[in-house]
Amino acid sequence: MIAGCFSQPNTPSSSSSSSSSQVPQNLITCIYKTQLCNSPTYLTLSWSRTLFSHSLTISATDIFSITISLNSSTFFFRTRHGSKSINKRKIKLHWNFTRAEFIQNSAEPESRFYLAISHNDKLQFFLGDLLRDLNRRNKRVDVEANNVVDPVLLSRREHVFGRRCYVSRAVFMGSKHVIEIECGGGVLGVKVDGETRLVVKRLAWKFRGYEKIFINGVQVEFYWDVLSWVVNSNKGNGHGVFVFQVGDGTVWPEMVGAEKKLMNKSVSSASSVLQWAEETSECGRTSSSSSTKFSGTNATGFSLLLYAWRRD
Repeated sequence: MIAGCFSQPNTPSSSSSSSSSQVPQNLITCIYKTQLCNSPTYLTLSWSRTLFSHSLTISATDIFSITISLNSSTFFFRTRHGSKSINKRKIKLHWNFTRAEFIQNSAEPESRFYLAISHNDKLQFFLGDLLRDLNRRNKRVDVEANNVVDPVLLSRREHVFGRRCYVSRAVFMGSKHVIEIECGGGVLGVKVDGETRLVVKRLAWKFRGYEKIFINGVQVEFYWDVLSWVVNSNKGNGHGVFVFQVGDGTVWPEMVGAEKKLMNKSVSSASSVLQWAEETSECGRTSSSSSTKFSGTNATGFSLLLYAWRRD
């Protein structure tokens, strides 16, 4: 039977309760294609949140990697806004998460924040909705520069937790959508903005599959794999894997840090659905080394990869 879809939740043990503070509430990794030092660059943002920690890691392959604490406690308060010069490339990182608003337990802010990167005092990358605040705090940064290229979101990989419903918020072709995956009674349901787009019945026999759905007229390829739930139905540590893919290209970076530790705890961390999704793409492949590799320099698509973890 499939855990979370058919079985009753297990009674929490004292050992599981004591380790709850270490269990991630949300992990999100986003890949952006942008300009840095006047050259095309792939920027990785990794948001991580547990009961007692909250952080963001920003990295550009072979250029820099830095982690910022987003904890709201007084001990970490000063790190929620600031700036930092990076090596000798005249790159500077700017951020302000002091009043950032988050939805539920999401590691990624929804509004009232900014994250920016400048080079030679020219704005190269900006994320958020407080551009004026950036200008007020950093007078030397040219926020009106005409050469600023809007970042392109190429992929989003997220670990979501729940019992029967798993929710993610993702951008498809410039618009934000709420993605809901519901699993119950041996049925898998996919909703987008509250509207049912796909229903898969007899999930114990259809634990892997592929369908095409449409979001605002845009064709989205949807892959699912819940074999881990089937195999580990009595162990409670399986996960479902879901892929939403738009256009060409599959861009998934290597897992590191908290994300890698989470996957190592899983009985089955591999999924053939990922290889399947890559093979259907003309240029797709995952990262295979410590440096992030991408599926071609001209990737024009978007990929949302969800790992759904059952939480009793």
